[in-house]
Amino acid sequence: MKINQLQIEIDGIDKEILRDLMEDARKPILQIANKIGISGAAIHQRLRKLEDAGVIAGSKVVIDSKVLGYKTMAFIGIYLDKASSNADAVRELKKIPEVLECHYTTGNWSILIKIICKDNEHLMQLLNKKIQPIDGVSRTETFISLEQQIERQIHL
Repeated sequence: MKINQLQIEIDGIDKEILRDLMEDARKPILQIANKIGISGAAIHQRLRKLEDAGVIAGSKVVIDSKVLGYKTMAFIGIYLDKASSNADAVRELKKIPEVLECHYTTGNWSILIKIICKDNEHLMQLLNKKIQPIDGVSRTETFISLEQQIERQIHL
């Protein structure tokens, strides 16, 4: 791995390790080591360097929200009355557990959020009682996702 001022260059072994862990973060280190043909200690060293360099930001368990009854995913463009309302609006959006992502954007909206709801009724309640009443929100535009067709990370 080479580190220059703006980005990190990783070699083929690092890419192979990362691909395996992106596929299954619980894959045993020794299994990866045997596949690549280097020691488990070497894998641990490389992983530590990748973490220290910020390439690996963590690992997580992915939950299928549909199994838990959350069947409606939506994207909501939020128009703010003024740009200075952004920090307060985001602080309030963080309090809403159904908000999965929040992006400060260019274009018509000030903020774009991704939310997960049990159904359309739940979505309507969130919009009417939690999102639209936030100080600074002038209006919203909602897009319901019918089906997520691609979900992936960066290709290595």
